[in-house]
Amino acid sequence: MPRRRRFCPAGFPIHVIQRGINRQICFTCDADIAAYANWLSEGADKFDVQINGWVFMTNHVHLLVTPQHKEAVSNLMQFLGRLYVKSFNYRYARTGSLFEDRFKSSVVQDDAYLLTCLRYIELNPVRAGMVVDPGDYRWSSYAAHGLGRNISMLTPHPLYLSLGESQSARLIKYRGLIGETLDSDIIAKVRHCANKGLILGSEKFRQQFKEITGDRAE
Repeated sequence: MPRRRRFCPAGFPIHVIQRGINRQICFTCDADIAAYANWLSEGADKFDVQINGWVFMTNHVHLLVTPQHKEAVSNLMQFLGRLYVKSFNYRYARTGSLFEDRFKSSVVQDDAYLLTCLRYIELNPVRAGMVVDPGDYRWSSYAAHGLGRNISMLTPHPLYLSLGESQSARLIKYRGLIGETLDSDIIAKVRHCANKGLILGSEKFRQQFKEITGDRAE
C-alpha cells in the first residue's frame, strides 16, 4: 500500500513530529539538544521556515512551523537529520540512522486549533511526568510564550500575538490557557492527525482547504 503523500503547503501552520527509531533516545544531554536547536534555527533561516513553537523530549521532537515554500519543511528536516545525526554518531561512536525515516506532519487550522496544538506541544513534559509546571522545562517554547523569554529562533504566530496588545497581557492570557485542562479526545485528535498526516481542523476548514489546494483533506 503506497504511503500517504506528505503535504506541507506554504503559509499554513504545520505540526511536525520527529522520533528516534523504535523510540530510542536521540538526546542524551543538554548539549545534544542545544546542538539540534542551533541547526534548527540555522535551517529555518536557510529554507524560509517560521518556527512558531517546539518541545525537545529525550526521544522525539514536536515543532509547530509555518513554511514559506511547499518543500521547505522537508528540506529543513533533511538538513537537520543530516547534520545532527552525523554529529551524534561521532560524539557517541555509533553508526546508522537515529531518526525514523519519515517525520510525521499535519496541517493545522490557524484559529483555536493552532493554540490547542501549541498547548499540546508545550505540555508534553507535564504529561510525561518530567515536570509539574511547563515553565520548569527548559527545552520548549513555553519559555517565550508563557514566561516572556526572548528566543531568537521563535517567530510568534499572529494568533498568539492577538492574545493581547502588550507582552504582559499576552503572557497572562497564555498562562491562563495553559492552565486549562486539555480534553483527552482533543489530545487523541492531535496525535491521530499528526501520525496519519491528516488536517487538524474543522470539517468546514478541511473542505475549504481541499477547494483551495485541490489536495485531499480527510
